[in-house]
Amino acid sequence: MTVGAAAGDHGGPAGAGRDVPAGGEPGAGAHLPEPGASTVRPVTRRELAFYALCRAIAVGASRLWFPGPVVGRTRLPRSGPYVLAPVHRSNVDWLVVARVTKRRLRYIVKGEVWKVKSVGRLLELLGTFPVQRGTADREALARAEEVLAAGEPLVIFPEGTRGSGPVVGELRAGAAYLALRAGVPVVPVGVSGLERSMPRGARFPRPAFVRVVVGDPIPPLERVAIDTRGRRRVSRAAIDEMTTAVQAGIQRAFDEAESPSRRGSPMLDSPDSGSRKGR
Repeated sequence: MTVGAAAGDHGGPAGAGRDVPAGGEPGAGAHLPEPGASTVRPVTRRELAFYALCRAIAVGASRLWFPGPVVGRTRLPRSGPYVLAPVHRSNVDWLVVARVTKRRLRYIVKGEVWKVKSVGRLLELLGTFPVQRGTADREALARAEEVLAAGEPLVIFPEGTRGSGPVVGELRAGAAYLALRAGVPVVPVGVSGLERSMPRGARFPRPAFVRVVVGDPIPPLERVAIDTRGRRRVSRAAIDEMTTAVQAGIQRAFDEAESPSRRGSPMLDSPDSGSRKGR
């Protein structure tokens, strides 16, 4: 349900491997926005309360169907924006990933959902925004950058579609691109149990024990350069390097989720392991 997720196969900007100026496309020539120029409307207390209520219901229900711990929650940044990058093995990944923090998580949802206005409005209240499948959706990319500029966490499934098996597939460039542009860390997440619960072709998930592992944050490896015309650019080398680091981080978190002994601490299996109020 994000840039590159099952809910919208859109792993990043077109040409993300080249130098990419603001606007999401090579040679677009868009100018660098002034600091604080984000057009994202500030979230209201009412919206936060609605999100908290919906999250409590959804997460509570998911714990009944998918019991299991969240490991390493203390690795999440205490405040500020970051890109949350989970492994993608099931259509219900997003629901379990929501356990990692009580903060409002922002998701990108496939644009087709907005054809039903009531559903689209509900999703907007929950902090989502649309992306058009299979396109370099500039508006969605701009919104994603604005979300990060506004200080909120953004969820991206970098594999771009549901994978299978223990090896993390090749990643799309979206997570690395946005993290580099915004100068924020990427936090990898591994989730075990959901592929067995809802494999490809399944219409409904079976109950399953799951384990969510929050990996170590990966800081942006390069600050965005600003050219003589005031445009922000991210080099191909920086995107490739960051993407490689993110893939390795997701793989480590996924391995730990699948095999707790890899980290060697039985305490990690406590359902309250790593919990911290307000995260």
